[in-house]
Amino acid sequence: MRLVTFQPAGKSEGAIPQAGIVSGKQVIGLGRDMLSVIAAGRPPDSAGPSYELAAVRLLAPIPRPPKFICVGLNYRDHAREAGLEIPSVPTIFSKFSNVVIGPGAPIVLPQISKRPDYEAEFAFVIGLGGRHIPAARALDHVFGYTIVNDVSARDYQMATSQWLMGKTFDTFAPMGPWIVTRDEIADPHSLDLTLEIGGEILQRSNTRELVFGIPALIEFISSVVTLEPGDVVATGTPAGVGFARKPPRYLRDGDEVIIRIQGIGELRNPVVAE
Repeated sequence: MRLVTFQPAGKSEGAIPQAGIVSGKQVIGLGRDMLSVIAAGRPPDSAGPSYELAAVRLLAPIPRPPKFICVGLNYRDHAREAGLEIPSVPTIFSKFSNVVIGPGAPIVLPQISKRPDYEAEFAFVIGLGGRHIPAARALDHVFGYTIVNDVSARDYQMATSQWLMGKTFDTFAPMGPWIVTRDEIADPHSLDLTLEIGGEILQRSNTRELVFGIPALIEFISSVVTLEPGDVVATGTPAGVGFARKPPRYLRDGDEVIIRIQGIGELRNPVVAE
């Protein structure tokens, strides 16, 4: 099942977004927000009217996740290209939830950064929350999967040992286009992913290359903080990021970033200057 957050076409910009189920070329409205759907564990039995998928405005599937958790250096090839050791413990940081944007929304390049970069990421969404979740039961706590672009201002990220400020400029967390529920993907650790700009594939890998898979990440993170329904965990990016290329290839005004992940779909976002 594919779940979206959307606004119907023809409605005012102030229309309240709602969750919906994608069925073919239609979206069936659920009349409630995505966090309510996730907390309930499944979509409601009664649904509202349906809309043409092509005519609605898709937002990020979780426009304001309770926590937006990111994992750094979690692909072996990316750690090597960054000149860093493969970590023995997950490297965890976060983004502020108000920087999340949906499919088609513009990534805004800040005037004060000269090194804005892209990062294609496979992400999972927590369904059943909890603390001290063992790896053996971790997948029971996953609601579904989505795509994230961990946009990063490398000059701000590398200015200190703390990455947050370089990772959390406004619009630096594109997400979507939907959540694919856990039952739809047999093995989340065997998915191809690519990132394309201007017809050129800049990142290509598979989630089997993750240093820490979903069970290990859930066990580690929940040993520190209680995970809640709707929390998003972006699992890291593979090799091919802009700062490591020779010459570097940073985001530019007029780009369109396309991330594709097997079994989920594609996330497209234009890039504009501030």
